[in-house]
Amino acid sequence: LAMAGRGKLIAVIGDEDTVTGFLLGGIGELNKNRKPNFLVVEKDTSITEIEETFKSFLARSDIAIILINQFIAEMIRHAIDAHMESIPAVLEIPSKEHPYDASKDSILRRAKGMFSAEDFR
Repeated sequence: LAMAGRGKLIAVIGDEDTVTGFLLGGIGELNKNRKPNFLVVEKDTSITEIEETFKSFLARSDIAIILINQFIAEMIRHAIDAHMESIPAVLEIPSKEHPYDASKDSILRRAKGMFSAEDFR
């Protein structure tokens, strides 16, 4: 994933299992303001906090990719759909309790609008 740009980070917004897995994989960082590049969403995490964290990740120049569990992305769908830039890329990923549903993925829905069935013949 070094292709994402030199010194750029991957951020994660997810349930405990998802974030723990990525932290064990070595993605955890604190920036110079001691802000982490991850958010563990628990039952009592407010939608406001999720959305504010997402928007703060969008605004950070050191983040190239934001991974978010799809069921959490659903909670802030309007904010994800409003993000039109290619960087940071927002990728929706499944979680243990919630399988991936391609029909909900904002990137795939956007991509579908760019192509017609004719393009794949």
